[in-house]
Amino acid sequence: MAYGGWMRWAPYVSVADRVRNGTRHAAKLRKKGRALTPVVPSARGRKLATTFWGRAWCDNLAAYAALSNRLDRGRSYLRNGLVIDLQIEPGTVRALVSGSEVYEIRVGIKPMPPERWKTVVKACAGKIDSVVELLAGRFDESVMAHVCRQGTGLFPAPAEITYQCSCPDGFGGHWLCKHVAATLYGIGVRLDDDPEMLFRLRRVAHADLLARATARLADPAAAKRTTRRGIADDQLSAVFGIDLEAGPTPRASRPRRPLRSR
Repeated sequence: MAYGGWMRWAPYVSVADRVRNGTRHAAKLRKKGRALTPVVPSARGRKLATTFWGRAWCDNLAAYAALSNRLDRGRSYLRNGLVIDLQIEPGTVRALVSGSEVYEIRVGIKPMPPERWKTVVKACAGKIDSVVELLAGRFDESVMAHVCRQGTGLFPAPAEITYQCSCPDGFGGHWLCKHVAATLYGIGVRLDDDPEMLFRLRRVAHADLLARATARLADPAAAKRTTRRGIADDQLSAVFGIDLEAGPTPRASRPRRPLRSR
């Protein structure tokens, strides 16, 4: 902050002190009955996420020059366990990040435009051999290009992201501070465990893709043509909570009578 014509910076707080501050703050909130979901990356090295969806989200953030000014600091905050709470709802992400104080962050993600979503669904139709592969990120290469491409895929562009932090840098949403950056990367880590979350965040129905995929899986002729293993209806119900219409039950063939000798 400015003071007497000079810039006065907040005193440095070590990582260990930030961790302790966050731990104490989290304990107080839990005593009040608040359920917290901290973010702890399981990946090693520079990678924060381990699955396709998580890595793709993080790579997409790094590819946007408009967000690059604080991303490295955000990665460090996340690595050190300073994101003590991350709550993700359709179109909104709320977080608590421990810095020199514990700051509150809100990130807004605009809904995916309907026409853009229809294009993604159309691009995926007929190319997904297993619904499990869909959420595991194992697509045909051309489908992957549609899903991940900047400006046309599922991942939001900088103009589709709004953010605000209670810290001096991030207050008012005019600057992407390190606490917001840690929150954005935290979304990628969460995608490791729940890839369907991306669809909820962009407020589109992954059932649109499932409908295309399950239609192919339910077709016996298509199942024979595919080179990958499909997934049974009961597995689909267990994994995704959906029920597929059972096809007609084939009639049992009538046993032939033995020929009588004359």
